[in-house]
Parts: sequence; structure tokens; C-alpha cells
Amino acid sequence: MRVLIAGGGTGGHFFPAVALAEAFMMTDPEGSILFAGTDNPLEVSTLLRRGFDHVSISAGGLKGQGVWRQAHGLLKLPIGFWQAVKTIWRFKPDITIGVGGYASGPVALAARLMGKNMVIHEQNLLPGFTNRILGRLAQRIFVSFPDDLGVFTSSKTVLTGNPVRQEVLRAASSESRKDSFTVLVVGGSQGAHTINCAVVEALKHLDLPSAIGFIHQTGTKDAPWVTRAYKEHGIRATVEPFIENMASAYHSSDLVICRAGASTVAELAALGKPALFVPFPFAANNHQELNARYVADRGGGEVMIEKDLNGESLARKICHYESNRGALRDISIRASALGRADAAKVMADECRSLVSGRD
Repeated sequence: MRVLIAGGGTGGHFFPAVALAEAFMMTDPEGSILFAGTDNPLEVSTLLRRGFDHVSISAGGLKGQGVWRQAHGLLKLPIGFWQAVKTIWRFKPDITIGVGGYASGPVALAARLMGKNMVIHEQNLLPGFTNRILGRLAQRIFVSFPDDLGVFTSSKTVLTGNPVRQEVLRAASSESRKDSFTVLVVGGSQGAHTINCAVVEALKHLDLPSAIGFIHQTGTKDAPWVTRAYKEHGIRATVEPFIENMASAYHSSDLVICRAGASTVAELAALGKPALFVPFPFAANNHQELNARYVADRGGGEVMIEKDLNGESLARKICHYESNRGALRDISIRASALGRADAAKVMADECRSLVSGRD
């Protein structure tokens, strides 16, 4: 099969797309995968290291943007559409998969108008603007959460979960160590300043600081002063602006403090990792809080709203779980029940059925 995967721009869209591409290649190593997305250097270099081809599509945001950015985004639409047409004409995909993000719209639309098979994947509980439109044209709609809101046509909708990369899945949950307790702090690829500040403030409120260690992804700007704070409090910590090996970080952690993007939520559930979610308050349609509430309501984690976040309350949570490993294991079990480690394979199989006409 020749598969065109369109989208990206953020880790929440990009990494599930990589996981899906891996699933296709595992069962069809002679197939061809082409990514159509942004010119983000991190995405391009990641794809090159994994042996995937990539083309850049001109695209910009429309919803939730200022007037000038909306105008700029509108100007990019016809350019991106014709770039998509040329890409599809040259690559001749058997199927095009829109995974969300700016480039997903023009590529998926062009594919359908050119009579190609086209499906989409929605990572979040509340579908985004682009996928709400593309859902009317797509032949299949893969969703990560049950579509209880009835946004999409039920006959075309398949609950698959959100694809998780193989290297992350290999980081199987491990029993908490009796002599140590490790907290992973990750606020997204750029870090999260508010979370960084709260964690540093929490250090002075920890009951047994020598028993607790941290792995902390800070983002570039906050790395120096966060590193100094751990040293000043005598707390063992690995501080990185960006963690390349998230699989290892997940494996080493007993508790995760994080945002609630769909990719993060899916990875934690697949690994059964207990989490304190601090949703990004300015996410479109408040989708991060909705993602986090879905997990928390089923006992797979806790939600801490950013405006209420402070060092003292965060320290209480950390100390509570450090001294109550049984409660932590219960959360882990409930989180695992929400995980869908086979999401990528299910999506790839559905795409093959669609192409072969078996659906």
C-alpha cells in the first residue's frame, strides 16, 4: 500500500502519526509512507531518522487566531491546496489519512476531491475545527474517545484509541521501588513554566525529600534555574530542556505530573502510569481538561486546574502517593483499563479493509 499521512505541527498530532506509520510498515515493509505536514525541524529530522519521506504543505490556523493570523492562514489555504494536489498526483496514494493539524485540512480535502480514499483520526475527546469539517467527507473516522457528543456520523466512526509509538509501549509498567520514588514532570515539548514554578515551590514542602527523585522536562528557558533549585534543596533530579528518550523516562517514573494532550493521555493509559494532570487552560475548546476529566472520572488519574496549582498542594499530592503505594497501584490499574495499545494496528487494518473493498 501507498499511504499518505497528512498533519502534524504539534507532538499531539505528530507522534500518533508516527506510530501509525510504524504499524503499516510492520505488516507491509514493502509499502510506501509519505508524510505531508509542516516544515518543523524536529518533525522533519525525526522522520528522516526513521526512514520516512516528508513534504511540506503551506498551511496556517484559522480558529482561535487573531485577525491578522486568520488572514495569513486564509492566504495560505489555496497555496496549500494546490501543493496537496501536486503531491497526491505524484505519490498516487491508496489512502490518505488526516491526523489533525494545519496541513491535514488541505491534503485530506484534495484527496477526497480527487476521488482518493480518505480517512481521519481525532485524538481529543472534543473534535477540532478541521476534523468536524473533514468528517463529512471522510469514509472512515477513527476516534480516541467515545463520540458521546454525536459529532460524527456513527456508521463511519470507529473507536480505536490513539496510536502510541512502539518504543513507548516497550516501557512496560514496573512495580514502584521501595527505596525510592520518582516523579516525572513533563509539560509538553516546550515545557510549561507554570508547572515548573509549582514543582520548584513544592520542593520545600516535601516531607521526605531524600526519598523522592525527579525527572523534569523544563523547556529551554527554565532549565538553568530549575536545575539550581533542585541542587539547593539537595534533591536528586535529572533536568532536561527536552527528553529525547521518553520511553526510559516513563519506565523510571512512579508518578507523572503533566499536561493533558491526547498523545500524553494515550501514552500514560497504555503504560498504566498514574498522573496528576494540569490541563493547558488555553487549549482550543478546553480539550485538554476534557481529556483529563475523562481519565480522572474513571479513576485513572487526578486533575489539578492550573489557576489552583501551588507548591504546597502539589507537595501534599506527591507525599500522599509516595506513602500510599497501594492507592497508586489502584490508579495504575484503572489507567491501564483505558489504554489501547493496539490502536495503530486497528487503524492500519481498517485502512487495508477500506482499500481492498472488504468493508
